[in-house]
Amino acid sequence: MIVPGPATRIFLAPGPTDLRRSFDGLHGLVRSQLQEDPRSGHLFLFCNRLRTRLKVLCFDGTGLWICAKRLERGTFTWPGVEAGAKSFALSTIFPSPNACV
Repeated sequence: MIVPGPATRIFLAPGPTDLRRSFDGLHGLVRSQLQEDPRSGHLFLFCNRLRTRLKVLCFDGTGLWICAKRLERGTFTWPGVEAGAKSFALSTIFPSPNACV
């Protein structure tokens, strides 16, 4: 289980991401799309077009981790590209503990 510290930030990549990407592809997206350092220790979240799958890229000090989640029913609430921001307050994206619609 990943337990983020109090200084850990969570970045959401707005819009759909091709989740066939793995370490190098997601690392490149963090650099180019989010303009952040993938080895910063922060969490970087990506969602597919149908909003049924999620990947988290994180660095634990020794290497990169990719964690994945697939919903059996429902969808994630996810910001679109048209939102134009590179980061979002989680309370505006996930207003309740039950993040699935």
